[in-house]
Amino acid sequence: MVDKELYNTVLSQTFSACGRYLIVGNTYGEIAVFDLRLLLNPSDEHPATRKPVQKFVINDGVQVCSMVSTKKWLITGTVGEISGWDWNSITSSPKVSWTINIPSSKDALEKPDVNSLLLNDMDGNLYAGCGDNKIYVFDLEDGKLIRNFSGHDDYIHCIHNSGTTLASASEDGTVKLWDVRQEVYCHMIQPHAHEKLYRPHLGKWVGAVSLSDDWLLCGGGPRPSLWHTKSLDVTTVYPMDDKGIHFLAFHDDRIMAGGCYPYFYHFSYNGDVLALIPSSSTTVYSAVFQEAPYKVLSIAGSSSKIDLCSNFSYRDQVLTF
Repeated sequence: MVDKELYNTVLSQTFSACGRYLIVGNTYGEIAVFDLRLLLNPSDEHPATRKPVQKFVINDGVQVCSMVSTKKWLITGTVGEISGWDWNSITSSPKVSWTINIPSSKDALEKPDVNSLLLNDMDGNLYAGCGDNKIYVFDLEDGKLIRNFSGHDDYIHCIHNSGTTLASASEDGTVKLWDVRQEVYCHMIQPHAHEKLYRPHLGKWVGAVSLSDDWLLCGGGPRPSLWHTKSLDVTTVYPMDDKGIHFLAFHDDRIMAGGCYPYFYHFSYNGDVLALIPSSSTTVYSAVFQEAPYKVLSIAGSSSKIDLCSNFSYRDQVLTF
């Protein structure tokens, strides 16, 4: 019997739309729900606890690869399917409200992992970056497939959007930029083709991508880097001692980065290290943050431990799945 406290990996996290709950999913198909009010604003009536207020299994042994949330639904991506859970049931008796199956060809031997999920505020649709090299777009009202984006030669690790521009990072070593109103990609970058980014011993895969109005972040086997979206030129290479990048994000005037290294970085745009946060995981796979109603950054990865940072710059609590 595997000791899940010793051997565990958290791949995905999200917050409830109200901001009160932190939800995390692991490789065993389990979901844990933490009440941030009890963690960050305890009282005599509601004493502090670092244990989940709810824990349940989606599908035993099927990893929870990705998560997003809406006002009504917690949405989880696993192997071959996306499920919606009514928030009203999450802390009491969790039940699946709906399921979307990822299309697969008749000769497919395996169902694809749903590695990355995002909700596009521009069109209200759900986007899923999957292990069959495709991005699927679903209508959340009826669950119907609207379209898919094909163009990668290997599985997709991460997708992110800014307005009508969608970015996808893949095992094939490319980042592709798409206009979501079209079905073919507009631009492609290959970080490994740049000598200052390429790390031959780590490979060419791209594990993380993030977009803002004018900038793009990406990294994986190649070093984490900042690109201008108009010129597609590299402007900054970030000095990390990692062995692969799995998370990158913009926040205000800084860059957040994590990967195969037991520290979580905050950088300035020009590459200065602003904060270096010790991680309970030797590899960081996931990080989520919010400003209100509880300001918190949550960092998770190859451990049953989840690190909470209430001011974003240092770890002040460690939770256990």
